[in-house]
Amino acid sequence: MSEQLPVVSLFSGAGGLDLAAERADAEPLVSEDRGSGLLRVAVATDYNDPALATLRANFGNVPTVTGDIRNVPTEQILDRAGLRSGEPTLVIGGPPCTPFSKSGFWLEQKRESRDPNASLLDEYVRVVRETRPEAFILENVQGLTYKTHRAQLERLLQSLGQLGYNPQWRVLLAADYGVPQLRRRVFVIGRRDGERLQFPEPTHSGWSERDRKIDLSKTPHVTASQAFAGLPQVARAALDEVVDGTYGELASEIPPGQNYLWHTDRYGGRNEFEWRSRYWTFLLRLHPDRPSSTLQAQPGPWVGPFHWENVKTKSGDTRARRLRVNEILRLMSFPDDFVIEGSRADVQRQLGNAVPMELGKAVIRSVVEQLGHSTVARRGGSLLFA
Repeated sequence: MSEQLPVVSLFSGAGGLDLAAERADAEPLVSEDRGSGLLRVAVATDYNDPALATLRANFGNVPTVTGDIRNVPTEQILDRAGLRSGEPTLVIGGPPCTPFSKSGFWLEQKRESRDPNASLLDEYVRVVRETRPEAFILENVQGLTYKTHRAQLERLLQSLGQLGYNPQWRVLLAADYGVPQLRRRVFVIGRRDGERLQFPEPTHSGWSERDRKIDLSKTPHVTASQAFAGLPQVARAALDEVVDGTYGELASEIPPGQNYLWHTDRYGGRNEFEWRSRYWTFLLRLHPDRPSSTLQAQPGPWVGPFHWENVKTKSGDTRARRLRVNEILRLMSFPDDFVIEGSRADVQRQLGNAVPMELGKAVIRSVVEQLGHSTVARRGGSLLFA
């Protein structure tokens, strides 16, 4: 195989896109397949200490740059990667999505798209301009495409277009690419020669909260119970897994796939809440026969999805339980041996902000193929890159 193609990773976080890049030529949905190493992450950047610890634990040989990207010169990034401008094959990364996330809409400055962190999109453009990769892949929350933030998106597209990259964008549903999660993210892609890049076609289809049309020619969505198959059984839930307190009893009574609406006058539970008075994720339970809803980075104590099975407390009470780390890894399509450093809150934040590996693989593989660096052939069920 020819020399590995270098990738510059910005806002690397837990390394979801980095993992996808290094396994871009691996068989889809086969977590044991690490690929042949068509791409290599030449440098990864972030400012968050637990995230950098996670990167070091899983990408030990990858050079890192620590610090606020607004204060990190592009020359330093290239030097750390051992590259010159024009040599990176890809620049990848997802600028922190807080400014555009629904979870921040209670803040007036976020509703009006005045969050200062939105300038991180401009920093991404700056690095693309100064590194001149063959192509770039930018990922963010769907909220970036909403009317409230449309000016930010248009400025981003215009800035990248002025560099000659002819940027294209699309909102992709992770479940449509084999991820057991109904997670929608916007991707922006472009190539240096200005030719139009195409997005990968979905490989899976199924019911979602917005689309009841199912393409029977595609593989069914991967469900939560399928994702959890083979995980070790735990006799007793850890204390921090138990959903207890004010709404603990109510949460335990909610059936799989339902949320707080079960306890309104329109459903079969207690009449405790007004109809549509809370967020959808409030007291939400997973349904074993569907993909998970979007995993959040900083959920409150009553924000799901919680597991569909209940557990017993030491006092004998029945309670819902939170998802375990190995279950979250499965719902993100990360390999089981992926190490997440930090506290439980750090783990949730890192994985909740990450790009699901299989979704990232699909996008990166598609872009690399269109750049002409690889050809795909199936031989005996294997996916081969040459």
